[in-house]
Amino acid sequence: MRRCTVIALAIALGAGAPAASTATGLAAPVARTSLPVIERQVMCVTCKIPLNVAQSPQADRERAFIQSLIAQGQSEAQIKRALVAQYGPAVLGLPSSHGFDLTAYLVPLAVVVALVALLVLLLPRWRRRTRARAGTDERTPALDPSDEARLESDLARFD
Repeated sequence: MRRCTVIALAIALGAGAPAASTATGLAAPVARTSLPVIERQVMCVTCKIPLNVAQSPQADRERAFIQSLIAQGQSEAQIKRALVAQYGPAVLGLPSSHGFDLTAYLVPLAVVVALVALLVLLLPRWRRRTRARAGTDERTPALDPSDEARLESDLARFD
């Protein structure tokens, strides 16, 4: 009985610990970023390829810079801001999601929507036109009796 009370008390204290830490202003520990995570998201500024596949002295310098920022405990967003400040916006693998860079995301989406709309408009017309052509092809004119006799005699010769 006493053992169950101790276990229940430990569970209750464990469940209350996260609430107590946020109530006191202590934030939950944030997962630290790693070099491979950042390398996939940034580019080598000289090679113009992702940093995780770049093999150049500049790529090595960028990796060392990122590693020093990670050692300082900076978050992923802070590291990206520091990289942009150091090397310019070309270091980011993806454009930002605001301002003029937003067009890199919106233009392809608009093109896909326009193509789907075009298909929705044109597909019924193409199907109607195909059905109309199929209807006219079924109505073949009747053969003249003399032509029909000549065709039958030609076919009989090849049998």
